[in-house]
Amino acid sequence: MSTFEDLVAEGTSVPVDGWDFSWFAGRATEQRPSWGYAGLVGARMTTAERVLDLQTGGGEVLAAAAASGRPDVLVATEGWPPNAALARTALAPLGGTVVEAAENDPLPFEDSSFDLIVSRHPVTTDYTEVARVLAPGGTYLSQQIGAGSVRELYEFMMGPQDPGTTREPSRHRADATAAGLTVVDLRDASLRMQFDDVAAVIVFLRKVIWTVPGFTVDAYLSRLRDLHELIAARGPFVAHARRFLIEAHRR
Repeated sequence: MSTFEDLVAEGTSVPVDGWDFSWFAGRATEQRPSWGYAGLVGARMTTAERVLDLQTGGGEVLAAAAASGRPDVLVATEGWPPNAALARTALAPLGGTVVEAAENDPLPFEDSSFDLIVSRHPVTTDYTEVARVLAPGGTYLSQQIGAGSVRELYEFMMGPQDPGTTREPSRHRADATAAGLTVVDLRDASLRMQFDDVAAVIVFLRKVIWTVPGFTVDAYLSRLRDLHELIAARGPFVAHARRFLIEAHRR
């Protein structure tokens, strides 16, 4: 069995740009939602002409979905320059473009610019802006991170936390409706996650930065050691991710 120091060194050295999670194979697992987000996006792309992906990450999900249909216009936004560079590489063969835009900024597009807007795990969602750039009759489809996702892990690291209501599906329904959208689908799921060693935890927390805000190995070294000892004594650390799907149409 690897030592704590070896696992920390490994977890610290893994690149965390983009949303490619293939490194976790054999180290961590996450149950997937039953609805199959990428497949839903791909199906809608077969009829969409102007598509926007908000907060695309490295563009991996959008590129895979776009293989099902090539819209006339394919645009993505991303606020972190390293991810934006990855997204340009992923989307260029499909004729896609990437616009660098911070998560909380107004969308840099004209009114009614897109007939399909998608977003996987956005940091924030401004439904007023989504409604503005969505064409009448257009669709917004998003898989979101729900309140209290991976709570077992972040409370192990930080202690008890109030998950708040910002990421509750009911809150998103209300916000979308207030912006003039009609919510036609809203589904919620609790999904089992398993971390087999502390290196996988470190990579996850470095990659999914909102789980433990401001995470660094040095700041949380004591808790990481405790977690390593817990896994050694009891086996993999289990948490539960929460995801919800929302689909809304512009009236």
